[in-house]
Amino acid sequence: MTAWIILPISLAAFSITGIWIVYAMAVMNRHVCPVENWSYNDSCSEDPTKHGPPKSCCTLQDVPLISKCGTYPPESCLFSLIGNVGAFMVVLICFLRYGQVIEQSHQSWVNTTALIAGCTNAAGLVIVGNFQVW
Repeated sequence: MTAWIILPISLAAFSITGIWIVYAMAVMNRHVCPVENWSYNDSCSEDPTKHGPPKSCCTLQDVPLISKCGTYPPESCLFSLIGNVGAFMVVLICFLRYGQVIEQSHQSWVNTTALIAGCTNAAGLVIVGNFQVW
């Protein structure tokens, strides 16, 4: 059972790395502004369809929120994949922990509540990952 300790660590590493990759893709595709550009303007005359280096003229609609970075293709596909794999790993961790606690001690309402909360959070992650707001 000690090999399962890699699962929570890999969940964190996979999720953090994946979100940064999605952010980098969104910046390079000019869908959001870079984090270091904190001077947002009310109006811009820059062509939004132009590809190339990151935007230099940014509005408040270009703030790089996590869900905003994963809204437009192609980064939306990777964002959905990260959400689905992350949700699967969360459910797997919850069931493994549930079984471990039952094995060590008897049935507990706290253990059952934690399992239900973890699975509910995973379902929310699937919804957020697959149904982006335009």
